[in-house]
Amino acid sequence: MKYYLIAGEASGDLHASRLMQALKEHDADAQFRFFGGDHMAAQGGTLVKHYRELAYMGFVPVLLHLPAIFRGMALCKRDIAQWQPHAVILVDYPGFNLGIAKYVCRLRSRAGRSSANGDASSCLPRTYYYISPKIWAWKEYRIRSIKRHVDELFSILPFEVPFFEQRHHFPIHYVGNPTASEVREFKAGYADEMGDFCNRHGLPHRPIIALLAGSRRQEIKDNLPAMLQAAAAYAADYQLVVAGAPAIEADYYKPFLANSPARLIDNDTYALLSHATAALVTSGTATLETALFRVPQVVCYKTPVPRLIRFAFNHLIHVNYISLVNLIADREVVEELLADRFSVAEIRRALAAILPGGSARHRMLNTDYPLVASRLGTLDAPQNAASIMVSLLSNATADAPTKA
Repeated sequence: MKYYLIAGEASGDLHASRLMQALKEHDADAQFRFFGGDHMAAQGGTLVKHYRELAYMGFVPVLLHLPAIFRGMALCKRDIAQWQPHAVILVDYPGFNLGIAKYVCRLRSRAGRSSANGDASSCLPRTYYYISPKIWAWKEYRIRSIKRHVDELFSILPFEVPFFEQRHHFPIHYVGNPTASEVREFKAGYADEMGDFCNRHGLPHRPIIALLAGSRRQEIKDNLPAMLQAAAAYAADYQLVVAGAPAIEADYYKPFLANSPARLIDNDTYALLSHATAALVTSGTATLETALFRVPQVVCYKTPVPRLIRFAFNHLIHVNYISLVNLIADREVVEELLADRFSVAEIRRALAAILPGGSARHRMLNTDYPLVASRLGTLDAPQNAASIMVSLLSNATADAPTKA
């Protein structure tokens, strides 16, 4: 069968690539076209557009690049209509992907109306949303679009099940968490000692504070300077190591590191977390990865107009936390320094609390992180999702009437 996948950022590229690998195991005839990245390209198929050309964050960058985004969406729609896949698989990236889901639904409706012989196969493709939009945080109104335009929703966060099924009466599939699967897989195959890791990257043999400042340029620009300044207070006892984001070239980091003792490593974040003593992390999937590697962390997230953001967080946004770790645990496992709480002094204070001997370290490692891991479970998310998708498509094909 033919699968069209759309991922709009680095984490989506990784998760989609694992899903593609699983789809090939469940469907020997799987064919792929996609908007995505290098991980997806490594699985085969046709890369129509790289996510780097569409990954803009924040109101102003998105506004400035609207023509490029609209051209990308138009290309995607044309390509889907021409290729006629059996399924369009949307991976997070809701601003773009919900628009595509609406188009696919209309495309299918037109095909159904124009089909004179009633062949159900002409009403493909189906829309499968893998890594459901985080409408529980904000833009909850998007549930209307999901109900109208998404055939099956696949969740990777256990707390989303009651949100969608009980609050909005929309059945979903919880398939497990792909980040948990990826971390387990890495740990099972990684055997380097601390010395091996340091030698490989030309680092001194000293304890590490890891800095994960986000996957987009704007996040790095906003967060990394303060993270570096705060962590520098501990440079006498620890080396500072910045994890380079997959889609960001090393040269982009040079101005930030020019007057800092920190070193940059590329494409080895999981190994870095395997050896880190503590971490400063910008909110996102990285917070969950850090927790699953059992590295105590502080979440740092600078925002524009911080007091306004704090007001919005208290009164308009429907969650108590921004980090996946805290959302899964449903309590403050890791300290979140965002908006008006984001400052060098606050980051430095919170970092002291998670270093050896700090007041928050033992509880985080021995009580809170095990809770997060247990709530995620041990299901293999891409395998489960692929199995369900292939089964649904096979049933739809089998149920389709043959032409006279």
